[in-house]
Amino acid sequence: MPKTSSCVYNINYHIVFCPKYRKPILTGKIKNFVEEQIYTISATKGYKVLELKIMPDHIHLFISTPPMESPTGIVKVLKGVTGLRLFRTYPELKKDYWNGHIWSPSYYVGTAGKVSAKTIQNYINRVEHDDSRSKHRNSSTQQS
Repeated sequence: MPKTSSCVYNINYHIVFCPKYRKPILTGKIKNFVEEQIYTISATKGYKVLELKIMPDHIHLFISTPPMESPTGIVKVLKGVTGLRLFRTYPELKKDYWNGHIWSPSYYVGTAGKVSAKTIQNYINRVEHDDSRSKHRNSSTQQS
């Protein structure tokens, strides 16, 4: 499992975003360029791409990130950097995206981990778990 200096984490996001007007432009050389950029940006930022599928009119990304990264921040970085680099590399895109924004402002994000919400709830509510924690409290924290 990945870790930082102060925690071990398993934070995975399923992110979906698409070009403005859902135009099917993510094909051929543009698709390859976007894929390469997502991997490059992710490596630079400390993200791990678990799965990536680029369709002509949208992108599915399953990504693991450190806990200090917010889903909004991740999407902003990926959309912002890929958009700038796409316009720089393929200036002909400016003809259809004249206002400088290639990506739709909306996106989908969902979380996924190795355990289900139900498993976590069961773990937290286990009687043995509660009893074992109370045995380790010092006398100043025990309730009468």
